Amino acid sequence: MLGVGAWKQRMPRRDDALPGREQAILPREGHHVHGRSLLSEAFPDSESVLFGMGCFWGAEHRFWDFPGVLTTAAGYAGGYTPNPTYREVCTGMTGHAEVVRVVYDPKVTSLPALLRVFWESHDPTQGMRQGNDMGTQYRSAIYTSTVAQLAIAEDSARLYQSELQRAGFDTVTTEIALAGPFYFAEDEHQQYLSVHPHGYCGLEGTGVTCMPAPNRLSA
Repeated sequence: MLGVGAWKQRMPRRDDALPGREQAILPREGHHVHGRSLLSEAFPDSESVLFGMGCFWGAEHRFWDFPGVLTTAAGYAGGYTPNPTYREVCTGMTGHAEVVRVVYDPKVTSLPALLRVFWESHDPTQGMRQGNDMGTQYRSAIYTSTVAQLAIAEDSARLYQSELQRAGFDTVTTEIALAGPFYFAEDEHQQYLSVHPHGYCGLEGTGVTCMPAPNRLSA
């Protein structure tokens, strides 16, 4: 049994999802850490990937100063409701996960390097939760921009699953798929732990090291 709040740990059907709105939420300011744009379009020749690993406050913090990362943004993806609000996502009736969009320079870093941060920074075996944060919006997810990225992410999941099993952990529940629309979260959620250095962060890794095989994950 899932216990208290079990309904929030089940994905809604598309027909039951909240209707949302046509108007998009767009960031009003630059990145609080380095001042650059939050828009991926501002970085020609960059690549991007969406990571869901629990509350997006802590997830974004894991990536914004990683070498080769050009910018990050908190948002929503993987669901049905267009342009949802934070309050709507928290109802469990949009289908979205809280995600961080990581825009990076492929000449400086690589998706496998970012995937290592992703796997080691949270517990990808918990289903529709992360620690004490319960609900579909806290699920582990990787949404890729290209089919090539998708293959790398799937390969890394298989490799990390082997490491987790050796350490006695359950099966990886991470959702891995090509990305649909990305919706920006409201300004108060962007770079939250930079604006509020002592704010809440519930992320906790398993302690299992992710060591991707270079000959398979070097792209």
